[in-house]
Amino acid sequence: MSEPQDILIITGMSGAGKSTVLKTLEDLGWEVVDNLPLTLLDRLLDTPLPAGADGRRVPLAVGLGVRTRDFDPDRIVERIRHLSESTALRVGTMFLDCAGTELARRYAETRRRHPLAQDRPAQDGIARERELLRPLRDFANRLIDTTDLNAHALGLQIRSTFGAVAAAEGPVLTVTSFGFARGLPRDADLVFDMRFLRNPHWVPALKPGTGLDPDVAAYVAGDPAYEPAVSRIEELLALLLPRYRAEGKSYVSIAIGCTGGRHRSVHVADRIARFLCDAGFSPTVVHRDLKAAPQDSLEGPPAARQD
Repeated sequence: MSEPQDILIITGMSGAGKSTVLKTLEDLGWEVVDNLPLTLLDRLLDTPLPAGADGRRVPLAVGLGVRTRDFDPDRIVERIRHLSESTALRVGTMFLDCAGTELARRYAETRRRHPLAQDRPAQDGIARERELLRPLRDFANRLIDTTDLNAHALGLQIRSTFGAVAAAEGPVLTVTSFGFARGLPRDADLVFDMRFLRNPHWVPALKPGTGLDPDVAAYVAGDPAYEPAVSRIEELLALLLPRYRAEGKSYVSIAIGCTGGRHRSVHVADRIARFLCDAGFSPTVVHRDLKAAPQDSLEGPPAARQD
């Protein structure tokens, strides 16, 4: 028997952070729908799951507010009660509140008009909306006051409450080797340049190989600067990645470059990926330019060998 689906109704004062909450939940893997009339919720739940869902229903967040068509707080409360009592759904309600003075400041700062005060001061719309939403505020089983929270702090609070699994898994990690001669990877977050290491390209016996070959790897690792530099990169990653996880970053791309992208960067990327695996991460390794043909003109003049 399948687990009942979790549904979270998110509502509250306009400008209190509903969009931030919905975006954060979407980043955590929730299905998110904004301004959906609850009368259409049954139709949504009956819609076939998207490709790749493997029969699993992820949690669903539904945003409601005064911009929602046919918005009626009393009817919404009754509809939520009905769903909770007559279906296998687990329905919760979150209300986002905020002090009127702070909401007015936010509207003034963004120069947006309050949806209930298109031709009047924002304070008038705020007061009217607060009274209109009172039934939902009283009914909600989760209340968040965002008066003293910016978007970043609110997102962190949502992640700490609903993102235990995602936080434990951490960001999706990619380690990419590449050649500077062919351009930086477009999505790189952290770039480390290995062109200070001696270059196997200029050793005739090693030139045809790649950083995946033991003799090429040994030549690169034999550079006196190799171990101090790469070990420090690993120490830096050990420091940064848990911080990225705590900040809720979903993807981290680590790019390791050399001139052509076939020797030094490939070996170092492989070593760093093994280090990350040993540290409990699950990186994906991509050798972008591994199959590129070696070209002397790309590599520049050979440096003095440091044997």
